[in-house]
Formats: sequence, C-alpha cells, structure tokens
Amino acid sequence: MPTTPDPAAGDDPAAGDPAPDDATPHDATPHDATSDDSTPDAPEQPAPTNWRLIGRLTAITVVLTAVDQLTKWWAERELAGREPIEIIGDLLQLRLLYNSGAAFSIATGLTWLLTLIVIVVIAAVIRASAKLGSTAWAIALGLLLGGAFGNLIDRLFRAPGFPEGHVVDFIDYGGLFVGNVADIAITGAAILIAVLTWRGVSIDGVRRGSAPSTDA
Repeated sequence: MPTTPDPAAGDDPAAGDPAPDDATPHDATPHDATSDDSTPDAPEQPAPTNWRLIGRLTAITVVLTAVDQLTKWWAERELAGREPIEIIGDLLQLRLLYNSGAAFSIATGLTWLLTLIVIVVIAAVIRASAKLGSTAWAIALGLLLGGAFGNLIDRLFRAPGFPEGHVVDFIDYGGLFVGNVADIAITGAAILIAVLTWRGVSIDGVRRGSAPSTDA
C-alpha cells in the first residue's frame, strides 16, 4: 500500500535537506567594533617642567656671572695703566679696554640698542627653559644666560651710566678683538646650540624620530 509523504518531513533538517539560505548570517566576517566606536586622541599635554635641568641651568648661569664679574674686577685692579701681559706672545695678551659695543668689541656706538637686545634674549631664554628636556640644552642656555648677565651688569651699572655702560674687556686675541669671560661663554653657547640643532635635538630633548631623552 503506497504511503503518503509526510508534509512535515521536508522541513526536518534531519531528513538531509539543505538548510535555508537565510539560516547563515550574510556577513561571516567579525565586526570591528573599534572602527565605529573609536574616539579621537586626547590633545597632547605639555611635558612637565624638569626642575633638575633648570637647576643645572641656574647653577651654570650663577657661576659664570660670578666668574665674569670677578675677572673684570681683577682686570681693572691689575691691568689699568700698564703694558699688556703676554700669555702666548702676540697671539694672546691681557689688555684692559672698555667696550661700548657687543661681544669682542663689535658694533660700538649702539650700546642702548645692544642692552635692549640682551634683555629680550634673557627673557626669551628664561621662558624657553620651562621646556627643557635635554642636559646639553641646559648647558647651552646656562652658558648663554651667564654671558648675557655678565655683560648686562656692566651696561647697567658702569660708566657712563644706565643703559649705556661700557663693558670691561681684557683678553686680547692677537689684536683682532678683545673680549672677556662672558664673551667666551656666549660663543661656546652659540657653538653648542648649532651642534644640537644640526643633530636634530630640540630643547625638550626630542631627537627627530625618537622619544624624549634627558641625556641628549
């Protein structure tokens, strides 16, 4: 006797019929939740002030300013009214001069303008020191500030008077120019800053393509 197929049998998965197409999710690739829920990066916070490096900068500045003023005091006491003292023949002598210009007797006659420039430079360096992250930059800025303060003191308090005081110079470089300890410090700072810039080390200690470092 023929049997009538059970209509429900075709719907039974156990009967071997393929599952409906919509039984499988259309997108089998896992959903990347971070693509839609990602948030913008928070604004970068400024690095905290490195007081250890500022302490080094301050110490260098104070020591250099003191050494500069002490050597100028000695030069006025020991070199006034006497012949130059030869250190290395004619190449290096001690000779007392009073300079109304910039470092190494440059730009004489513009004393008031040079005084203003020095004050602006000092203010800019002090402001930039808050970003210090490099020992080398701390040394460079300490040399620069020490030299600037040393000569600024002369311009503010020496004759002929504020703000056109003449700077005491006493180191004669073969007759080419005459300078002092402050000038040497400023020159050293300029060389060191040039080297750091050439190497790509910024004032916060970051070298191009690397992380901040206080050993730069």
